[in-house]
Amino acid sequence: MFTTSPFRPVSRQSLSESVYLQLKDRIVRRELTAGAALPSERELSEALGVNRGAVREAIKRLQQSQLVAVRQGGNHVVLDYLDEAGLELLPSLLLDKRGRVNNTAVRSIMAMRSALAPDIAAAAAEHGGARLAEELQALLKQMRAAGSDIGALQNHCFEFWKALVAASDNIAFRLAFNSMQRTYRQVWGLLTRVMEAEFRDLAGLGRIARAVAAGDVEAARTAGRRHVEIGRRALERTLEASGNEGG
Repeated sequence: MFTTSPFRPVSRQSLSESVYLQLKDRIVRRELTAGAALPSERELSEALGVNRGAVREAIKRLQQSQLVAVRQGGNHVVLDYLDEAGLELLPSLLLDKRGRVNNTAVRSIMAMRSALAPDIAAAAAEHGGARLAEELQALLKQMRAAGSDIGALQNHCFEFWKALVAASDNIAFRLAFNSMQRTYRQVWGLLTRVMEAEFRDLAGLGRIARAVAAGDVEAARTAGRRHVEIGRRALERTLEASGNEGG
C-alpha cells in the first residue's frame, strides 16, 4: 500500500522540476527500489500536492534519465540506476540525504579522473597544436601571478584541464568532463584546501604544457598522471582521516 508520509510537499515554483528531483533522490537512495512499481500519477499528485501534469512531466524526465521504464499496462517501474543510468547521475550520488559527502562516490569519481586525465593530456598533445600551447602558457602565467591565492589557482587549474579536454578531439572525454564538473562544483569549496597541493603544482602543469607544445604524447600522458595523483592522494588521506564512510 502506498503511503504519502515519506514525501514532502513541493514548492509551487518549477513544480515538475521539484517533483523530478524528489523522485530521483528517492530512487538513487534506494528508497524506491529497483523493480518496484512507481506510485500512480494520482497518488503522487496527492502526496506531493501538485497537479498531475507536473507529475507526468517529471516521470518523462525520469524515463529520459533511465531511472524508470514503462512496462506492460502502462505502469512505470523503477530501474536499477547502476545498470541503466549514465554519468549525468554522478552529482546526485555525491551527497547523502543529510548533505554529507558520500566517500564511496568521491573515491569512484577520483579513480575515474585518475584514469582519464593521462589520456586527456596525451590526446591534447596529439591534437592541440600551437594554439593550445599558447593558451596553456597564458593560464600558467595567470597562475604564477596569483601567488598564494589558492582560490584563484583552483579556478585556473580547472580552466587548464578544460582547455586540454576541449583540444582532445574526443567527445567522450568532453561529456565525462562535463559530468565531473557538475559533480565537483557541489563540493568546490570543500576541495580547495584538500587538493591545495595539486593546485599549486605549477611545475607539473608546466610539464604538461611543454609536452603539448612539443606534441610529445607519452610525455604528456606521464605528466598528466603525476599531476592528478597529487590530488588523489591528498583526498584519500582526508577520507581516511574522516574515519566514517559516507560521513
